[in-house]
Amino acid sequence: MSLQESGKMYLNAIFLLKKDSAHLRSIDIANYTGYTKPSVSRAVKLLKDKEYIKINNDGYIDFTQKGEELASSLYEKHLLLSEFFVSLGVSKECAREDATKIEHYISDETLQAIKSHMAQR
Repeated sequence: MSLQESGKMYLNAIFLLKKDSAHLRSIDIANYTGYTKPSVSRAVKLLKDKEYIKINNDGYIDFTQKGEELASSLYEKHLLLSEFFVSLGVSKECAREDATKIEHYISDETLQAIKSHMAQR
């Protein structure tokens, strides 16, 4: 079952937050993203139902293997696209913003071509 763009954005936020702290709750995601607690709660429930994350009895969020693999892949895609745009002369801030927008829509074929191009530099 595929995950919509908003779900991927939440997975990315969780991935980034977990880099700084092993103990992550929904409130941390809300504070980080600026989204309302009810919106975050709905997203977390959806991610849990689709088995991308799990929540322990204390309310701490962790990835399932499937979720961590997807989140890691999304993060690597973001870094690759950002680096590619910077190599074209785009500012780092603009490159990150554009990568965030494009990473949800870019085909695997185009991504692989960018990856090959970047490896040849």
